[in-house]
Amino acid sequence: MAQTDVRRRLIVSYARPEAFVPLARVILSNMGYAILSEVEWREAPAWAQRTPELRIVDESRLAEVPDDGEVHPVPMILLTGRRGVEPGDPRILGAVRRPAGLHELYRLIQQALETTPRAAPRLPTNLPARCRRGDREWAASVLSLSENGCLLRSVEPLGLGTELEIAFDLPRVGTVATSAETAYQLLPDTGLVFQKTPAVFRRAIQHFVEQNLAA
Repeated sequence: MAQTDVRRRLIVSYARPEAFVPLARVILSNMGYAILSEVEWREAPAWAQRTPELRIVDESRLAEVPDDGEVHPVPMILLTGRRGVEPGDPRILGAVRRPAGLHELYRLIQQALETTPRAAPRLPTNLPARCRRGDREWAASVLSLSENGCLLRSVEPLGLGTELEIAFDLPRVGTVATSAETAYQLLPDTGLVFQKTPAVFRRAIQHFVEQNLAA
């Protein structure tokens, strides 16, 4: 039985476990999205009192989804085969091929539930970093990390649109280095978007983030 945590967003699944890539649901749960089967939802009193914010539905079980009425229908992500989904059902916001992977689900869940969607899962960290811009070099800290970028705490002022080089070490990987551009400010910190990251480093970051989110 799934543990109840009222801080997590409730997503009810009408799909078998094998319809998901291994660990995808575990990682999403650790990120704040409780993905419960329809049975788990109804059998846990604390969960059953809550209305799902989203449903993940295998296309073969679409007929089992209750009718919410026209006022507040619960949106759905459909798990499909190769053909995808035809437009027509306004509840379906998108589709993912089985088995559903972490990144594909994450993007659609973000679009459905978050006012400022992210493109990739983000891991809280505290990684020492080394930054360089022109002849200037300085130390900084990576406070959160995703495949696409990071949140940086830096003693060096960084205006929006600033381009720089950043390097940091990942356990069992070594030094990861890439160029980046400042994209937003979350004072006193700055958000970086990685630019032209070598594929080997992008894969290393993705693996590091997923393994730690699943822990």
